[in-house]
Amino acid sequence: MSRHSFAAALALAALLIVGSASAQQPAPSQSPLDKPGKQDLIQPPASPPKLRRGERFRNLDFLFGALKVAPDEASAKNIEDRIWAIWLTSGGDTCNLLMTRVKAAVDAEKYDLAIRLLNAIIEIKPNYVEAWNRRATVFFLKKDYANALADLAKVLTLEPRHFGALTGLGAIMQDLGDDKHALIAFRAALAIDPHLQGVPDKVKTLVVKVDGQDI
Repeated sequence: MSRHSFAAALALAALLIVGSASAQQPAPSQSPLDKPGKQDLIQPPASPPKLRRGERFRNLDFLFGALKVAPDEASAKNIEDRIWAIWLTSGGDTCNLLMTRVKAAVDAEKYDLAIRLLNAIIEIKPNYVEAWNRRATVFFLKKDYANALADLAKVLTLEPRHFGALTGLGAIMQDLGDDKHALIAFRAALAIDPHLQGVPDKVKTLVVKVDGQDI
């Protein structure tokens, strides 16, 4: 199976899982401190680097190649930020303005407003990956996992290397108590970016939990 097909299939499988357990509460073994939130997500930098002319599409493959072999966390973070800068570029002034308003709404925890804004962006630019990912994030923060997973499936269909979407998928599966699929998602993210902050520790914890299972 190709990387593209695997990523999309993983998100779609997760969507089926959560759809069959839509009333399920987070795993009872979790303490309040374990509840997923913004701290569990890999999000864009507050001030992404400016893109050089012609950089938007030409260098993504190069950057992902460099990310996989980055020698340390600092180098990886620099590359991650450049990838985010490319993903965030909508190619339209209207969408860029609306995305700025989305960020302000999310920061103020006005999630319904953020979703309305993102709906408008997606209608204008249906293949704008980061609009789908941002809406998935907002649904995640609202604990609307069915809609979050549907959007993550779209993100991973458009960009199967989206490490932010894969870690979001892992966080949702972990909150639902599905450690096996959470581990698969986190491992997929690390295969793309081995230095993702906090994710190697999650994998170590989950490996212990699912030890002996067919993963």
